[in-house]
Amino acid sequence: MCQDTLEMLPLENALEIILAFDDKGLITYSNATAREKLGYKQGLCGLSIGSVFPGAFREEGDGWKAAVPFGAEPCQMTAYRQNQTCFPAEMRIVRDEERDICFCMANDVLEKEFLGRELEQVKQEAEAAMRVKSEFVANVTHELRTPVNGILGHVKEMLPEETEKEKLRTLRLIERCCEEMNKLINNILDFSKLEAGKFVLEPRRFSFRGMIDYVKENHKGRITEKGLDFFVTVSPGVPEYVVGDELRLVQIMNNLLSNAQKFTSVGKITLEIIKTAQMKDDIELFFLVSDTGIGIDQKDQDKLFRSFSQVDASTSRKYGGTGLGLSICRQLVELMGGNISVESVKGKGTMFSFSVWVGRDPEGKEAEEEGVVTPRPKSVFTADAPEEEASEVSRYGTPANREALEKALSKLILSVEMENWEKAEMFMETIKQLTVEVPPEVGRAVLRLKMAIQKENYEKISTGLEALKMLIEAEGNG
Repeated sequence: MCQDTLEMLPLENALEIILAFDDKGLITYSNATAREKLGYKQGLCGLSIGSVFPGAFREEGDGWKAAVPFGAEPCQMTAYRQNQTCFPAEMRIVRDEERDICFCMANDVLEKEFLGRELEQVKQEAEAAMRVKSEFVANVTHELRTPVNGILGHVKEMLPEETEKEKLRTLRLIERCCEEMNKLINNILDFSKLEAGKFVLEPRRFSFRGMIDYVKENHKGRITEKGLDFFVTVSPGVPEYVVGDELRLVQIMNNLLSNAQKFTSVGKITLEIIKTAQMKDDIELFFLVSDTGIGIDQKDQDKLFRSFSQVDASTSRKYGGTGLGLSICRQLVELMGGNISVESVKGKGTMFSFSVWVGRDPEGKEAEEEGVVTPRPKSVFTADAPEEEASEVSRYGTPANREALEKALSKLILSVEMENWEKAEMFMETIKQLTVEVPPEVGRAVLRLKMAIQKENYEKISTGLEALKMLIEAEGNG
């Protein structure tokens, strides 16, 4: 019967002691671990279960009776070896009704405690290694940042003074490389802190719409330079001011919008923010960043949020990047109590969505209850100009608008003369924003000038500038 039972059970190589016994208390099966730990090289078949666990079983007539309850809950017992030495064990008994047989499963408590101590030691060593790595990364990134910022500072000082075309191109290349290097350093440092569990959010009161305005202005120039449309919408339900980590929210949006701009050649990029839930003084905000870019295959989408992962090697070679950005975004979003996901169709575009929880501003809440209007808190990213003044500047034909246009045109002319086309396009974008809702002829002149600058055509730029200035002066005189 022992041999038959042995063949029936897939328990021979289990790591815990396993004994099977019948209704008379006789052992019918013992696995390899039981034979080894209890010292019965030839097996335990035919022995009484009480000879191994005398405190758990006692003879009663022709059978036996358990002194411990059946079930999944373990109990502490003493197990005896063949040589009558013993060791503490954690044991449980279950009945197999189908085979009309009982099983006793046990673990050596001393061995378990020893393994627990070893595991704790390994854990402490891993934590110590993580601390050393984190400190090393922090020191290295700090040492790298110092010379990079030194180079960047000197280059920025030299740029306005340099007039030679080739040297300007070289200086702008160095400037761009330094800025990319700083982004890389910051990503590595953030990743190291997140992995070490040392990253701490810094919630504060800030103007949510002021933050969104900053994000919009920060990306608008680069996106529109590629000929893409850029739309930003904030639903009316989103509060004017909230409590949260503004810098990290900006970091997440910057990363997603930079990726959208990088991987989109035609079409549009949109950023949308919606209030989706409120629980007492906490608000859930839902962000959508979508583009009409190259898209991502369904099979590759699970790679996006892994550390140091790109969709494929060709993407890294063509567009650059370390694969850390989205991994950091995921961890930051999770720290804010939310989650991030992606939907994409290859060749048609991508949409990233993420949610975060922020707090209602206590000052704003008290003001609502008392019916008092409190001043709008400033974001660290909000421009210093008052809203009324900003509105006057953007309204075509006002004195403030004309003054801003004259300044932008002067800077545009200087950038063209210095062949700094990057700045020329930036000032052209400013002029475009200052000439919203203009007469058709002014709008056409702005568009022709923008196209001439994109093509670096001096003759058409000169003609376009003169035509635009004449139209603006005529509008002012009229």
